[in-house]
Amino acid sequence: MSKSTTLITGASMGIGLAFAHVFAQNGHDLILVARSADKLKSISDELSAKYPAKVFYLATDLAVPDAAQTVFKETSELGLTVDILVNNAGFGDFGLFAENDWVKEQQMISLNIATLTHLTKLFLPAMLTRKSGKILNLASIASFFPGPNMAVYYATKAFVLSFSEALSSELEGTGVSVTCLCPGPTASNFQAAAGMEDSKIIKGKKLPTSKEVAEYGYAELMKGTVVAIHGFMNKMMVFSQRLTPRFVVRKMVKYLQAK
Repeated sequence: MSKSTTLITGASMGIGLAFAHVFAQNGHDLILVARSADKLKSISDELSAKYPAKVFYLATDLAVPDAAQTVFKETSELGLTVDILVNNAGFGDFGLFAENDWVKEQQMISLNIATLTHLTKLFLPAMLTRKSGKILNLASIASFFPGPNMAVYYATKAFVLSFSEALSSELEGTGVSVTCLCPGPTASNFQAAAGMEDSKIIKGKKLPTSKEVAEYGYAELMKGTVVAIHGFMNKMMVFSQRLTPRFVVRKMVKYLQAK
């Protein structure tokens, strides 16, 4: 594959950081986006020293309005072409909808849905002009289920899956592909940030690493897979919900997400 430039959001930790290593290892130049300039500089220096990759970084809070426009503007001013867009940034929140903080939920909707969609809107036209490009949207197996105790998060990931599948269909024959990566619970900072370390679905479980998820996601992106579900048990869980009454699915997820 010829040298290409990949933009990765949420690149300072977890699956996003793992993606940065995987793409750099495979010869891609990088544009890393996250909030902390200090973290991004350290990661950028490490990747540049370890791999034959040019690494740029943009310190931006992607949960604020017009964040996508800021990233697009700064990327354009640097004269960089984005060949692959990895919409990885996102977060969750654990607890009852009636009791959770609205500001945090509003930021979640903004980051998980609005910024992802806007970045895609901004970078897609040039890909279509070049008749070449790839977009990877990070969803979750949560995309396939209702999520009691994480109602808004599950709903945002359902949007990502639906949007990605529809866009993939629209782009058939254009040279641009869309992959929606759907991992299950992963060993990362996500659980702590969401406050769900004590839920049954997490506590005491051996979870796949961010590196394993990123390597799988990269391979499926390169193949042009539309919906990529990581892990055999996750695939079985997603398949089984198609055959299960919805009221049973709701009860099951509520049980798994209880403390």
